[in-house]
Amino acid sequence: MKKYADLINQTFDFPQEEFRVEDNELYFNEVPLMDVISQYGTPLKLTYLPKIGEKIKHAKQLFNDAIKKNSYKGGYTYCYCTKSSHFSFVLEEALRHDIHLETSSSFDIPIIRRLYEKNAINKDVYIICNGFKRPLYRQHITELLNAGFRNCIPVLDNLNELSHYEQYVDQPYDVGIRVAADEEPNFEFYTSRLGIRYGDINTLYTEQIKPSKKARLKMLHFFINTGIKDSAYYWSELSRFIFKYCEIKKECPELDTIDIGGGFPIKTSLGFHYDYQHIVEQIVENIKWICGKNNVPMPHIFTEFGSFTVGESGATLYSVMDQKLQNDKELWYMIDGSFITHLPDAWGLNQKYILLPVNKWNNLYHKVNIGGLTCDSMDYYNSEAHTSELFMPMTNKEDDSPLYMGFFHTGAYQESLGGYGGIQHCLIPAPKHVLINKVDGRIETHLFAEEQRSEEMLKTLGY
Repeated sequence: MKKYADLINQTFDFPQEEFRVEDNELYFNEVPLMDVISQYGTPLKLTYLPKIGEKIKHAKQLFNDAIKKNSYKGGYTYCYCTKSSHFSFVLEEALRHDIHLETSSSFDIPIIRRLYEKNAINKDVYIICNGFKRPLYRQHITELLNAGFRNCIPVLDNLNELSHYEQYVDQPYDVGIRVAADEEPNFEFYTSRLGIRYGDINTLYTEQIKPSKKARLKMLHFFINTGIKDSAYYWSELSRFIFKYCEIKKECPELDTIDIGGGFPIKTSLGFHYDYQHIVEQIVENIKWICGKNNVPMPHIFTEFGSFTVGESGATLYSVMDQKLQNDKELWYMIDGSFITHLPDAWGLNQKYILLPVNKWNNLYHKVNIGGLTCDSMDYYNSEAHTSELFMPMTNKEDDSPLYMGFFHTGAYQESLGGYGGIQHCLIPAPKHVLINKVDGRIETHLFAEEQRSEEMLKTLGY
């Protein structure tokens, strides 16, 4: 039989940019994970902050290179959609790299104000306000506009939204229109519930925006739920959207920007491959070609990258508390955490992450199932993105050191979907959260949050 290290080396091109093994232990972005575990224990969430800047720089370089290569006449603006992770350390790190922001609900706006108070942003920052807006959200947007945030752009999601800004905004302002794209053919419904349907966009502009003495149509917004993929569906929807932009542009000279929402995929397997450069070049080339065909100027391009910005910075580490052979062939490794509460996408969407042991790489391996702590039968993980089976190093009774394992690229959405700071299924506490940075080439760790305490849950439950 072979060692676990042999399995990985034969299956994948390994080591990789962010993963390598030294002395039988895993390094993540050159961070020795066993050292982190020795200091903080498990279960443990960690965020490697430098990865956020790396991803932003990568996307900017891709678009700027494609713009130059295609002699494209518009510019490029990188926005971070805050819903992927609202944590202060994420926003502050991202904003160090000259980005702009996209919001989705009313409580996003107090975050914008707090960032302004801390001098992390100024009033020139673009704030793209998406979503179907409740009264408080519209009120907060209005207050931003009246306070001089001149690049705050409410993206109209229904035909009645503009009337609020017309009544309460006291100066000229820009708006966008979100276009209701068709969903993938295998989706449960045909057209997105969000945005303005294609047949109503012209009427919205001619009857509400054009007559306004304050509102100006600046942006058309395009969003594909499945993200940017090299598929006939994506290119068809993008082309349809650009043709609509050209149609409206001929009636509205102020319109000069498109926002192609929906982000790039992130790496969920050691075998992941996605040709970012090719996709970006195709996007820019298609926009240029359609605009040229319609004799309209090329628009400025905005993107909203959430998971792409923050996803690959995150990891979740566990220890194997025990193993259970439940029948002749089903071996369970029981971890000191829960997938339902800590990694809800793994449970709710069958999302796969990169899963690797942190230690014992030279041990023999075998097929396992991984079980979480809740009493729910769905709290398990037993396959990977590249295979229907899951293999982990064997443990033996003579070795009293536990096996540790890590789920990697878990930095987007999991805390908010899991109800961070609230009550969790079976009252499983939220794990410790550690921030990792590099200062002058030296790794520094900082404990952002202790493991959730019972007192906090009891207060939420009214005890």
